Amino acid sequence: MRVGVIADTHCPEFLEELPEGVFAALEGVELILHAGDVGGQETLDRLARIAPVEAVKGDHDPGLDLPRLRRLEVAGRRVAILHGNRSRLYEEPLTFLGTVTLGRLWLAPRLTEWLVRQAPDADVIVYGHTHAAKIRRLGGTLVFNPGAVYQVDRAAAEARLRRRPGWFEWTWLQFMRRRRRLLRPTVGILDFGPAGVEARVVSI
Repeated sequence: MRVGVIADTHCPEFLEELPEGVFAALEGVELILHAGDVGGQETLDRLARIAPVEAVKGDHDPGLDLPRLRRLEVAGRRVAILHGNRSRLYEEPLTFLGTVTLGRLWLAPRLTEWLVRQAPDADVIVYGHTHAAKIRRLGGTLVFNPGAVYQVDRAAAEARLRRRPGWFEWTWLQFMRRRRRLLRPTVGILDFGPAGVEARVVSI
């Protein structure tokens, strides 16, 4: 069974439409997992034209009636989906530290371990939030971040700064507008087979 994985679409929050590359990359999947920061119900409706969608709420989804953690069985495997954001008391100081060190100390440490503690019985954990694709196995658990559809380049960061965001977002955007290596938009694919589950990241 082939499953599409997507996160951080932020559409229509920051993107007017989903990029066409999303639909090309997810063509033929039997299920889509969305790991939060959807942006709006219309995004889930558009994805549902490809395949059934299972989604969770991200920290940018206050208006969506979605769970923060979703558990389901896919091809006989236990799958958990969550966005991956921890308490603001934890994340805000780390974001500030990442900004003032120009990214040398960046992103939440031990995030993978924290994710596994949220769903200790899962065979696969899907998450988003960091906007950075990652495939890691911890014990018998595959932990997969497909990256983000919406990536913040310098122009996007400066446009969002003009909206006068709160302190947390302002701090993060200051780092993003100075970042030397920009992340590319991506989605993910999970292939469930007799030998296990394989993950890959697809640029869009």
